[in-house]
Amino acid sequence: MELTAMISSCSIDYTRILYTKDNVKKEENYIPRKANYGEVKFFYKLKRLAPPIVAALLALSPISSPPVSSAQTLEIQRGATLFHQSCIGCHDAGGNIIQPGATLFTEDLLRNGVDTEEAIYNVTYYGKGRMPGFGKECKPRGQCTFGARLEDEDIKVLAEFVKSRADQGWPTIQK
Repeated sequence: MELTAMISSCSIDYTRILYTKDNVKKEENYIPRKANYGEVKFFYKLKRLAPPIVAALLALSPISSPPVSSAQTLEIQRGATLFHQSCIGCHDAGGNIIQPGATLFTEDLLRNGVDTEEAIYNVTYYGKGRMPGFGKECKPRGQCTFGARLEDEDIKVLAEFVKSRADQGWPTIQK
């Protein structure tokens, strides 16, 4: 849409340049004017940009991906923020620097019986093994974090974020 607007706003009729051979046959009186070097250069740059622009439009179109509401986007961002504040020290990119078999990858979550949002919530709230609990009512005290505790709603959002990232596959490198 914008591409056609850009093309139509130019002083050159590119459709005539592209189809000069056909136009000569159809329009006997038409003599194409000679395009200057800058116009031709612009046309070729525009031609090279067309495939990435079309790919971007397709990737962002509602046909190729389910619609995400602004509330869902805010929840995802909130989950990512909570993860970066409380979890990334041990679970960078879904891994586990303290206990390698307890990553946040789907296969490890399944093997350890922590493959649902509820199970992830419980482990995050109460802790398990070497992982401290972050819940306000976490007990016993030695199993809980010495740092800031999280509200129940925050742990729920965090569990949803971790589950969705596990389902989508964690990135190999996180910046």
